[in-house]
Parts: sequence; C-alpha cells; structure tokens
Amino acid sequence: MNIIIVGCGKVGQTLAEQLNENDNNITVIDTNANLVHAIAHRYDIMGVVGNGAIHSIQHEAGIEKADLLIAVTNSDELNMLCCLIAKKAGNCQTIARIRNPEYSSEAPFLKEELGLAMVINPEFAAANEISRIINFSSAIKIETFSKGRVELLKFRLPEGSPLVNISVKEIISKLHCNVLVCTIERDDEAYIANGDFVFKEKDIISIIASHKNATAFFRKIKHKVTPVKDIIIVGGGEISHYLCALLEKTGQSIKIIEKNEKRCDEIASTWPDVTVIHGDGVEKELLLEQGIADTDAFLSLTNLDEENILLSLFAQSVGCKKTITKINRIDFDGVVQKLDLNSTIYPKHITSDIIVSYVRATKNTIGSNVETLYSVIKGKVEAAEFIIKENSPVAGKAILDLNLKKHVLIAAILRDRKMLIPRGGDIIQPGDSVVIVSKLLGMQDISDILV
Repeated sequence: MNIIIVGCGKVGQTLAEQLNENDNNITVIDTNANLVHAIAHRYDIMGVVGNGAIHSIQHEAGIEKADLLIAVTNSDELNMLCCLIAKKAGNCQTIARIRNPEYSSEAPFLKEELGLAMVINPEFAAANEISRIINFSSAIKIETFSKGRVELLKFRLPEGSPLVNISVKEIISKLHCNVLVCTIERDDEAYIANGDFVFKEKDIISIIASHKNATAFFRKIKHKVTPVKDIIIVGGGEISHYLCALLEKTGQSIKIIEKNEKRCDEIASTWPDVTVIHGDGVEKELLLEQGIADTDAFLSLTNLDEENILLSLFAQSVGCKKTITKINRIDFDGVVQKLDLNSTIYPKHITSDIIVSYVRATKNTIGSNVETLYSVIKGKVEAAEFIIKENSPVAGKAILDLNLKKHVLIAAILRDRKMLIPRGGDIIQPGDSVVIVSKLLGMQDISDILV
C-alpha cells in the first residue's frame, strides 16, 4: 500500500517503522525538517517537509496515488483537516488521531461526515485496556479475539506457584485445565511454548482461553482472582476521564488524586460518585492517608513517566497487589520491563498497534483475512486472528498434517461462536476464525505460517 503519515512524533515514527517493515511504500510529512530527514534516512522512506494540511504538500507526498493517509500530529483539528483534504485530493482512506474528550462523543458523526476510515483515541484505547486488566486483576495484560469470546492473558509466575518446575504438557494431565500456553518471557528471551518447556519462577506467561476457563486455571494454580472493589488513581487526565465512564456502573469505589484544582472540580462535577482529592499524588503521607496499602488497585496515570514508575513501585512496596503504570515514552520500554512492575500501559504503542492491525486487515489476501492483530511481546511475538476462506491452503486439513514454519503456534480455533483449543487431529474449516501466535512478524495471510 502507498501510505502517507502526517506527524513524526513517537506514534508517527513507530508507524513508519512497522508499516515499512510490512512492505508498504511510506511517505512522512512534518514541519520539523531535521525530524523528517532523520526518519526518512533511518527507514529509507520518502519525507516531505511542510504542513500536512496544505494541498500542495500532500500533492508533493503523492496523495493522488495514496491508498491511506494517517494523521497523527499533536493537534486534533489539524488531523481532521489533513484527512478532509486528502479525501478531496486523492480519495484515499484516512485515519485521524483525535484525543480531546469533547470530540470523542462526536466520533461517529466526525467519522461519517469527514469520511474517515478510523478515528483513534489513544487515551480511550488505554482506558479500555486498563478496565480489562482491572476486571481480571491476576493478569498483567489482556487482549481479546472474536469479539471478546477468547482472551489472551499475560501473567507473571509468582514464587511458590504450582506451575514451577512442571512442563507445558503436564498442565492438562496434572491440572486438567482447558487453556493453551502460547509464550514465555524469561529475562530477555521470548519462547513459543512447546510441550517440554519447564516453567520457572518469575516467568511471564501468556495463555489463550475463554474467560470461564481462564478463571478456573488461575484458581487451580493458586493465583488469586480477587475482584477489584477499591481503586486509587493518581492523575486526573483524559485516561482517568474515560476510565470513570467505563467503570461507573461496576459499583467499584474510585478515588482520584489530582493537584490541579480546576481539574478536580471538573471531575467531581462530571462523576459525582467518584471521590476527588485535591493534592499532590507524589506525597508519601497523602498516599498512605488515602489508603494506598489497602486498596485493591493503584493506577499511576500522571504525565511524567518517572513519577508513575516511582509511585507504582512505592505502592507495591507497601503491599498493594495490583498496580497499573502509564508510560508515555517508548524509547526505554526494555528498561521499564526489568523493573518488576505489575502492568504497564503504553498509549502510543496501543495507538500504533491498532492502526497497523487495520492496515494489515485491509490488504487483499488470497486464503484469509486478518481480523485482529496484537503484539504479544513487542518486536518479538505477534498474535493474529485470521478468517479462513474456502480456497485457503489450510482449509480442510488437520493441524498435524500442516507443514508449519518454526516458532508458529495455532493457538485457538473459533467455530460457531465456540472456542476450540487446537489438537493435532482438529481439521480447520472454511469460516473458522484461527488465532496464530508466532515469532514471524508481519504475517499477511494464513499461508505465511506454512513452509
């Protein structure tokens, strides 16, 4: 595909890197000449310096031949204007990043009137991910397939877990659990699970299961599935706003600590059932006074990564069992992963992953369509959901008869709204939704998993 990206911030750079790796022709536009030249040189792509909302600049970037324009500047209004001009000038598909909550409620109208293929709101997407984790507190990350019928859950193996020193294949014989282990992260290594892999303490494991079977699995491995009733949030920004909307009917007690008095008033008037504390969330005494040690979940959602990390580490040190940490900068995610934080949320990663998934899904494929795409282990392992067509090379064949590439796992088959944990004798049928977990990044079609 010919893709134009307007805005060379962290999201724009991540999109340029990932979409370029997937054999697309990428052109970036930004007013910062140094940034454009650096990105164009780094990824060997085209770069245009200028305002992406100007027709002549879009023309220089090749809008007439573009299949897609993605506007991810820091201005919602500029992003919408870029997309509007692109629709008129090139009649291509357009995606706009729109972050302002005031626009969020108008998203369906804006999408329709501006002819947008997608409106992406990083803060709302982050709030959605946080709400899933809160509602299944044993997991550090949750992704869903087949409209929520199947979950991919990631969790850290605690000390003394019954799984320690047993192999993957023994889970069925010893625990009688209908789950499938997909990946294991140990130190800096990522592994696609095989039957002989033996678990160790502090391994980060991802499994695929239905919600019911995942709950039963966690009970059997003595990994407490404790419902979250009390939540303390430091930072009253946009993610907190969307989170209140998502959680308002759950009956959970929410307490927000925010140092901006005007923002406190706004939150209190919008969400009367939320307890709002005007104060600095980095003050140790205030956190202890508000019950950080006894709360079920602590969320550090300020705009400063350093504050968020320190606050979560402090919460864990005083006994809080579930912490969720927002990280804005994606440059040092490898370092952050070594800090033993419970759950980390990267709004910029979420945004780029959603857009990349959309681009991959719109490409014409022969034997399947990419329905859903997630990064299980960033830059190392992906999970993709394919809808199998009649002429697919895997249709009508048993799994054991497929000549699969290395580091490929058929993780789930969804048929008639039921999930099957794949076994060797299972036959993949047209119309099935198949979840593949693999180290092969950039899969476009189900045939990519075959030798």
